[in-house]
Amino acid sequence: MEALYTAVATSRGDGRNGEVTSSDGVIDEQLAIPKEMGGPGGERTNPEQLFAAGYSACFHSALQAVARQTNVKLNGTTVTAEVTIGKDGDAFELAVKLEAVLPGLEQGQASSLVAQAHQVCPYSRATRGNIEVEVTAKTS
Repeated sequence: MEALYTAVATSRGDGRNGEVTSSDGVIDEQLAIPKEMGGPGGERTNPEQLFAAGYSACFHSALQAVARQTNVKLNGTTVTAEVTIGKDGDAFELAVKLEAVLPGLEQGQASSLVAQAHQVCPYSRATRGNIEVEVTAKTS
């Protein structure tokens, strides 16, 4: 792989109840375990939210790239990522649901673009075979 960019982030404190910062200072967030997992929750983020934000943005870029390559004009598209953490025996596991909304396209075309994006998105490639990722396309 030819490296194009390397992101660096550091976690401090108590892990999921600590702080995470990026090397350039853009990210400087306090973390809290969600109430659903027995933590304080509140107005602090958590690793699953950060992963969902990154995956949705990356997948959206992949979707736009695939559309450009196939000469499909997109307008008003969104990608929502739901990242779930759960237990599998004594271990924790993640699962992802990606929903892409592509207004104005026929369902078959939207589904095809989303399937192609899932093949090229770096997050999709990294998670393939490791965690369950469900991808859906909607046209409205």
